[in-house]
This record gives sequence, C-alpha cells and structure tokens, in this order.
Amino acid sequence: MLSGFKQFILRGNVVDLAVGVVIGAAFGSVVTALTKDLLTPLIAAVVGKPDFSAISFTIGNTVFPIGDFINAAVSFLLIAAAVYFFVVTPINALISRMRKAPAPADPTTKKCPECLSEIPIDARRCAHCAQPVKVGMAAD
Repeated sequence: MLSGFKQFILRGNVVDLAVGVVIGAAFGSVVTALTKDLLTPLIAAVVGKPDFSAISFTIGNTVFPIGDFINAAVSFLLIAAAVYFFVVTPINALISRMRKAPAPADPTTKKCPECLSEIPIDARRCAHCAQPVKVGMAAD
C-alpha cells in the first residue's frame, strides 16, 4: 500500500504540479505587491482616491457597502492587466521568436528551358514542346 503511494508521489507530473503551485503562490504575492504598492497609488495620484471602501448606499434601513466590491473589482482588473502585460505578452513574444519556420518543401516541378512551361521534376522531355531536359534538376 505504501509503495503505491510512493510511486504516485514520485511521478513527474505530481512533482511538476507541486512546483507549479509553489511558484504560483510566490508569483501571486509578487503581483499583489505590484498592484498594491505601485499601480493603486498611481491610480490614486490620477483620480485622487485610492480607497473606495467608504462608498455605500441605503435602501430602507439596509446599508449596501459597495465600496469593498469596487475595491475588489479594481484590484482584480489591475492584477489581470499586470499579469497580461508583464507576463503573458512577453512570454508569447519569446515563444514566437523561438519557433522555427518550417523548411520549404522540395520542388515537384521545374520549368522547361525552352518553352518555360511547368513540367514534373523527373521528366526527361517537356510535355508541351518535346524538348529534352535534364532529369531531377530544377532548371534556372
């Protein structure tokens, strides 16, 4: 029973998942700090109010504190923008640079040196003008 558990734990994908969770948690704290310490004060400098928690409205005797929701929504949008512009976009650019263009396919036809019509690459005579041509080589 314990040997099966040991095999499960030592599988590559379980270890990769554990590493991903740890790295994700660390990255989450970095993005949260970026949002809280840099982007939110920047918005406060432009708008003049970094905290919306005091905003509320009342219907009857019930108070609806929508400011906390606005804070959470703004924080989410800032975190999503930070992740997109500082992580996703650079990673996509890096991946697109690393991809190699596919090699061009070998030609299957060549031009007849006499009449310039397309003929199969292995043809010994042109089907259009009956002129002899070299086998297997594309004509210039």
